[in-house]
Amino acid sequence: MRRIHDLPFFVLLAAIGALAMYIPSAHAMVRGDYPTSRAFFYYATLILALCAMVGLATANHRSRVSARSHLLALLGAMVALPAALALPMSEVVHDTRFMSLYFEMVSSLTTTGASAFDDPTRLNPTLHLWIALVAWLGGFLFWISAIAIMEPLNLGGFEVFEAIEKRRSAPGTNQIRVADISQRLPRYTARFFPIYLLLTLLLWLGMLLLGTPTLAAFILSVSTVSTSGLLPSVVMAGAGPGAGLGGEMLIFVFLFFAVSRTTFTRRLSPDLLPRLCADRELQLAAICLAVLPAALLLRHWLAAFEVNQAESPIVMLRALWGGLFTVLSFMTTTGFVSADWVAARAWSGLQTPGLILMGLAMMGGGVATTAGGIKLLRVHAIYKHGLREMEKLVYPSSVGGAGGQARHIRREGAHIAWIFFMLFIISVTIVMVALSLTGIHFTDTLTFAIAALSTTGPLASVVGAAPLSYGELSDAAKLILSSAMILGRMETLAIIALLNPDFWR
Repeated sequence: MRRIHDLPFFVLLAAIGALAMYIPSAHAMVRGDYPTSRAFFYYATLILALCAMVGLATANHRSRVSARSHLLALLGAMVALPAALALPMSEVVHDTRFMSLYFEMVSSLTTTGASAFDDPTRLNPTLHLWIALVAWLGGFLFWISAIAIMEPLNLGGFEVFEAIEKRRSAPGTNQIRVADISQRLPRYTARFFPIYLLLTLLLWLGMLLLGTPTLAAFILSVSTVSTSGLLPSVVMAGAGPGAGLGGEMLIFVFLFFAVSRTTFTRRLSPDLLPRLCADRELQLAAICLAVLPAALLLRHWLAAFEVNQAESPIVMLRALWGGLFTVLSFMTTTGFVSADWVAARAWSGLQTPGLILMGLAMMGGGVATTAGGIKLLRVHAIYKHGLREMEKLVYPSSVGGAGGQARHIRREGAHIAWIFFMLFIISVTIVMVALSLTGIHFTDTLTFAIAALSTTGPLASVVGAAPLSYGELSDAAKLILSSAMILGRMETLAIIALLNPDFWR
């Protein structure tokens, strides 16, 4: 087992991806689809053989293991691994360019959920299972990477607490934590994988009990836990996630695990509820869940004079639920749209509610979760800093309270959060300009850019009067969006850290 831990991180990820190919191979064999089963089996065996040869070649090589090397390997995996994962699909789907398959795998691995196949019936059930499985593994990969790699480097949202950690730690402590990265990955994997698997199985069981077909229930469960927002073809014809009101309520509960890491890192104890109530990310998410659906509901009487919707309690409750579910779904960058979202739009009379969802996707979910976006903790730091600045305008000599940790979040934490926010906006601008050069209408480039950088692929089908199509994009546009999805998942600060000479010393 120790020798496996000593293998290069990229080789380990490729081997795990190859082992996962045996699952769709077995599924296709049970279905009687032997060509698909052979394609996955042959490529899985080939990639495993290549990983074994690389492992043997590097068995006696002991380089210094650091968080930098793992971060670089993670970036390399995001670029190269989707090409290997798309090889079995290229043998099964013959009438599609490889760039579309690569785009599909990048979208799944980064938990974006943007599909290049407008007609889901072009893919057989085994391929839908494979895409969902890659998204599930990608969600766990970035969940563990945030804790084991990003946290020692003060990246991924942890930089908000950087000043506090430096103040509490003795000199040299951070260097020790970075050097210990090879032990952090297996330790946190063994700790959190059972939780990740248990959440998926519980949701899958709940969907089965509600009458959802087996494969559809599995894809919906892994899409929810990984916040990829993928929908199986068997439920694409219906509105919403496809499991009815009961299924939406069940998914709604499990989406809270992408709001804050406190929901799964704290063990059951008497102080669990007070800790959850005091969590800043959960508080901010609760504010959004209370304000935005209520605003859409109240607009029916305050501003939507042209709406002639019947004011029955059932319609009002459907509109409220549609707003609640969809707001939480896009805030966690999942992208599920409630079946009652149409009722919420009709009730409010708002012509462009997709802009609200776009803003929620940009805000994102919790730090060290499967959600993407800017992250709620950074938004909280910027909000607290702005609140304190307005307070100082009224009382210039006032002293901010709430303790030393809150002061650090309002100062250094808000400073680095603002830097990340500006880098995110600059990234959106660059992606928009690049997409416009490929011939895409400039107004559509904003939706595509935010959907890719926030890893919320279904956003393109919600914003605007007509849904946007990823399948109709050119290869150049798909390559740009693939790069944007990788950048959004890795985060701009991590990429800049790799370009910093001091980081390499």
